[in-house]
Amino acid sequence: MDGNGRWAKQRGKQRIFGHSNGVKSVREVVEECARLGIEYLTLFAFSTENWSRPEDEVNVLMKLLVTSLKKEFKKLAENNIVLKTIGNTAALPEVVQKELAFVIEKTKNNSGMNLTLALNYGAREEITQAFRSLAVKVKNSIISPEKVDQSVINEHLYTRNMPEVDLLIRSSGEKRISNFLLWQIAYAELYFTKVLWPDFRKEELHNALLNYENRERRFGKTSEQLNA
Repeated sequence: MDGNGRWAKQRGKQRIFGHSNGVKSVREVVEECARLGIEYLTLFAFSTENWSRPEDEVNVLMKLLVTSLKKEFKKLAENNIVLKTIGNTAALPEVVQKELAFVIEKTKNNSGMNLTLALNYGAREEITQAFRSLAVKVKNSIISPEKVDQSVINEHLYTRNMPEVDLLIRSSGEKRISNFLLWQIAYAELYFTKVLWPDFRKEELHNALLNYENRERRFGKTSEQLNA
């Protein structure tokens, strides 16, 4: 969800103004995805690299996260949405962990869309932790090296209970992945838009989904094989 800072700068405002308005886009996109019957939506909310931003901005982002969780909890319940997280959330401020735990617990029995927030998340760190865990199991003869395949690696990732990514959307015109779900997007369709995140509303979501519908997903096969 990129472009909050630039959106604010274009309007002569501080970056937090962009982050605050970005929350409105989150609300609209989440509700629209739930309405459309999309089963899984993952939002890259805070990366492991974002700690290097100015301390004041990081503190504001953490406060905004807590405020948003409290404010949007009712909407999540109304839309039957399950909230989950991926990333090293244990390193987040205690007040954030507490609010996350509350909302996750209260929505765990919902049966609608799975909304996952990637918080203090980095794909390289995720893969490193998975390999480290597997190395310990191999060392202790819990699993043999020959048994380590893609499915076993999947089971050691944050996303172990989630399907692979179908569509990755990045706003703001940047055309890079920025350490997001590197393993899981091996066959994802990528959609880049110049629209800054605070302006990314349901119309832009529809554009991305329509673009996705017109892609041919071959997974290594030929067009002729798919058509047959």
